[in-house]
Amino acid sequence: MLKKLERAQKKWGGSNTLIDQWLNNRRNLLINYCKIAGLPPYDPIENTLPTFGSIKAFCDLLMDYVSEGHFEIFDQVVTACEKNGTSSQALAQQLVPQISETTDTALDFNDKYTEAVDDDDNVLYHLDKDLSSLGHAMETRFALEDKLLEVLHTKYS
Repeated sequence: MLKKLERAQKKWGGSNTLIDQWLNNRRNLLINYCKIAGLPPYDPIENTLPTFGSIKAFCDLLMDYVSEGHFEIFDQVVTACEKNGTSSQALAQQLVPQISETTDTALDFNDKYTEAVDDDDNVLYHLDKDLSSLGHAMETRFALEDKLLEVLHTKYS
């Protein structure tokens, strides 16, 4: 996911402040995801689980990213696509609901780990599986968002 982000930043970065903000927030989210998942370059310390504090901090970033997309960025992109014509508008109307489907996984993850009590290690036994599901949803979401970025970049930069 980080390599795809780097390609996206090379392709679209610097052309539009909205795109730059979007990609920067995605980078912060992915870095924190890699840290709590123990993915390179953030390998876990020998057989230790992340702290609830680090998971909850990640959840905050996740909710900020999802909320920003739904309540700020997507509206601006859809509005821009409406101004450009029916093909851009149709694409936006097709992609935004698909992106919204990935939100449920993010919300479920957030609910499970922000409501967990710090001494409830049983919740952490499911972390790898939950992070895997979340990672898949994030990858799907980013691919769909990149299609919107392409429209935004092509039509409005």
